[in-house]
This record gives sequence, structure tokens and C-alpha cells, in this order.
Amino acid sequence: MKKTAKILALVLALCMVIACFAACNNATEDPTNASDDAATDVVTDEATEGSSEDASEDATAADVALDYSDIKVGFIFLHAPTDSTYDKNFMNAVEEVQANLGLSDDQVIVMSNIPESSECYEAAMDLVDEGCNIIFGDSFGHEPYLMQAAQECPDVQFCHATGDDANTANIANYHNAFASIYEGRYVAGIVAGMKINEMIADGKITADQAKMGYVGAFPYAEVISGYTSFYLGAKSVCPTVTMDVKYTNSWFDIDAERTQAIALIESGCVLISQHADSEGAPKACEEYKVPNVAYNVNTSDMGPTTALISSKINWAPYMTYMINCVASGEEIVADWCGGFAEGSVELTELNTDVAAEGTQEAIDAAVKAFKEGTLHVYDTATFTVNGETLTSYMADVVPDANYEGDTEVIVDGHFAESEFRSAPYFNIIIDGITAVTE
Repeated sequence: MKKTAKILALVLALCMVIACFAACNNATEDPTNASDDAATDVVTDEATEGSSEDASEDATAADVALDYSDIKVGFIFLHAPTDSTYDKNFMNAVEEVQANLGLSDDQVIVMSNIPESSECYEAAMDLVDEGCNIIFGDSFGHEPYLMQAAQECPDVQFCHATGDDANTANIANYHNAFASIYEGRYVAGIVAGMKINEMIADGKITADQAKMGYVGAFPYAEVISGYTSFYLGAKSVCPTVTMDVKYTNSWFDIDAERTQAIALIESGCVLISQHADSEGAPKACEEYKVPNVAYNVNTSDMGPTTALISSKINWAPYMTYMINCVASGEEIVADWCGGFAEGSVELTELNTDVAAEGTQEAIDAAVKAFKEGTLHVYDTATFTVNGETLTSYMADVVPDANYEGDTEVIVDGHFAESEFRSAPYFNIIIDGITAVTE
């Protein structure tokens, strides 16, 4: 029998929480298939490294008056956190939030190795039967199964990372969430551009040899949005930079990522970045002594002489937000997105042994501008498409089977990514980037 979730109606409004975790919208991190063996684990209360200290302190201060005694949260992971950096990043957030909010082990259940299939629906229903009043799924392909469970269990809140249907599904207890990771990739691009400037100044390359390589996953909007923001960050400090992109056609394939990184290096790329968060590209860069910008994890141990920095998503702010909403009786927004301002986008520690002088100051200035809302990644004055400035663009924002543009997204001189939906919809190949599909 499904257990009905108890929603506490507290008098205290979440003013501080709303200020810390302003709602916006989402994008999709769509990993590869997992094994069919489902393993259920109970989370420990140990906080992990890589958490957002400032966001955690704010959350702790804001949440002290809330009663979490009736909260029980279930998490559905595509892979085991020990096997996948993608899922480990979510697990880090779970452990951080559990510690900060003082949730006991029996209030947090994690189900790992849940494929993007009907097994996700079954796992969700098992969590309902376990008494969970919040259920969170971490993979794009989990969406239809979580939506099905949400419709059958209206008293349980279902939150989903990287989906794009919540805005139009009209299911009151189903919600999407993502982060404006393109902000982080843009700042990581600044780090890359400054390193290339240093290489030019040192006479290692000429300005016309300032070509970066990017190992992409699939030619989807999320990936294009990510590598375009990285390129624009580099271009903001190194005007002559260009970039070649090669796809692996996989969200996680260490061998393919290594192979494509080497191919880019051998074609003349002097710095490499990537969409996926595996060791493939970073280790290839260390072998070839080419600077590298990674994703989601600090790779300085893999590339002590080449790793620069990584951008990463911290899911703790959203998880705190969704739990606080249920604890206080507040409504969870249908589509949420956080950036630097919300603590949802972060950067790993800069490898100062490799980075150019003045890089940390440039990082700090860019992050400050994002938090203040004065920096737009896709400012149309900073790029062209086929030699022309983009003045209008109809993006495919409303999910349907037609894949046709339905929303004007050029607003006040910038491409308004994540302002109409949190899942990325920037899918334009701009001048300066050459993307090769094979």
C-alpha cells in the first residue's frame, strides 16, 4: 500500500531560503545505460569534499527553524556512485544535505543502478511504499517513469534532474531542476584563454595557432550550449582563439574520450576541454603535455602538469530547496535552475602551478559579475553566425516531437538560455567553432 506523505504546515515562511535559492528552470545530463542490477543503499551522514561551503552555511542558518522529522527522501541513481562520476556528484550533494539538515539514515534512501526503463517506475513505487514523501531521479531518461509515478501518487513530490517536461506536463507534484553550468564553463574558458595568451607571450605558439579542442558527447543542445560558453569565455580574453569539436556519441566512454582528445591534439589543438567527466581526456593531455580543462571533478592528480580547473554542478542547493518546501508546506516550482548566485555552479580549485598569472583574479571578477547579473554568456555582440550578428532566434523550448523553433529567445541583446526552460536549448554553431560529426 502506498503511504501518504505528511506535509507540515509551518507558520514560518522560507524567506531566507527563497533568497538563497531563487527559482529559474533546467537542462539535461543524459548518461549512458546502466546495469540491470538494482542495489539499495542507505546514505551515511558524512559530508563530502566538493560541497559549496557558503551555500551550506546559508542553508543551515535558514533551515534551523524547520522540522524535518516527517521528511523521508528517496533518490534514484542511474549508476552506482562508486562507478560513475556523474552519480557520485549527486551522492556528494545527498550526503552534504543530510548532514546539514540533520536527517537520520532511515530518512534517506538511495537506489542505485536504476536504468532508464520501467525499472525506474518500479523503484519509485518501492520508495513510495517505503514512506518517502520526496523522490528524486538523476537521469534524463528517468523522466517518463517518474511522471507516471507522480500521477499515481499525488501526495508525493517527484523531483527530476535534467528533464524538460515539467513546465508543460501540468502535474502538480512533478518538478524539473538543473543548473546554469554554462556560467561555469564560460569562466573555465577564461582560464583556458589566459593560458593560451601565456603560451603566445612565451613564444610557444603564435596568435594564429590559438586553437582549442573540445571532446563533446552528442551533438545535442546541452553539449553545444556547454562548449559554446567555454569558447566564448576563452574568446573574451584571447580574441584569436578558435575551437574544433569532436564527438564521442556517448555520455561516458573513457576510451573514446581519450581517442578524440589525442586526435584533436595531433590536429594542432593546444588546449583540450570536454563535456564528460571521465579520465580519458585529462590523462591524454598529461601524456601529451597539453593543458586541460575538465568537468565535475578536480583532475590535478591525473594531470599535475596540465590540469587547469573544472566547472561543476553542486546539487545541494536544489535538494535543500525541495526538502525545505515540503517541510514548510511551500510549493516546489515546476522548473528550477541555479547558477553561481545560488551556489549551484562551482569551480574546482585552480591549479596555480599550471595556470597563467592573474587567472584567479579574472575568475573572481567573472563570478562576481554573474552573481550580480551583469554578465550574459551569450551576448550577441560577442559572436556571429555565418558572419552575421544574431538578432532573432526561434528556439525549440516547448518539448514536442516536431523539434521546431517555438520561442523567440533573443532578449535584450543576448540569447536567453535557461530563462524560458532550465534544460538547455542553445543549439547554434557559431563562427570560430568547427564541429565534426563522424
